[in-house]
Amino acid sequence: MLTMAMTLLTWFQRVSRQRFLRYGMPFLVCIVGGSFALKHFTSVRYDFRRTTRITNEEAKKFGVTLKNKETVEDVYEDLQKVDLDSWQNIRGPRPWEDSKTVQNLQKINSE
Repeated sequence: MLTMAMTLLTWFQRVSRQRFLRYGMPFLVCIVGGSFALKHFTSVRYDFRRTTRITNEEAKKFGVTLKNKETVEDVYEDLQKVDLDSWQNIRGPRPWEDSKTVQNLQKINSE
């Protein structure tokens, strides 16, 4: 029994000196195990996802008002009406400047 314990001790000492088994194997176990753990935790989001949507009538019954859906075409038409070519660049105050003095200077310069 004593010789078997000695052989196991020497084997463990010899194995513990190998760099791959000391550093590489725990690293690989963490990477592969983490992959499986993340797969499980990310699947929870899809398992408990609500599959039915609330209609406007149900929302009104609960007292929630939903916005009207706006299409891309409506937004494009609104942007066509806006004049984007005539604008004026207005400088804001620096952190060390007083905003009132900068506003007064801008009023004087615009007049």
